[in-house]
Amino acid sequence: MEEFLRSRVPWSTEPSLETKAKEVGVDFDALIDGIKNNKSDQEMAEEFGVTEKCIGYLKEHFWTHGIGSIVGQD
Repeated sequence: MEEFLRSRVPWSTEPSLETKAKEVGVDFDALIDGIKNNKSDQEMAEEFGVTEKCIGYLKEHFWTHGIGSIVGQD
């Protein structure tokens, strides 16, 4: 008797970083560039017209979950 393993499709536990950035009016590509260039929360907040706290949350998501929040396996 042959046994087949079922493929499990990855699923998201929460919105992606891109979705979160879009919801608060932050340009996603510019956000990633800011993180890449080690800009401060204050610099990025001024650039995007949001609070430093907002930028902090977006950066935290990036560092703890990456760009997307995909869980599961194939």
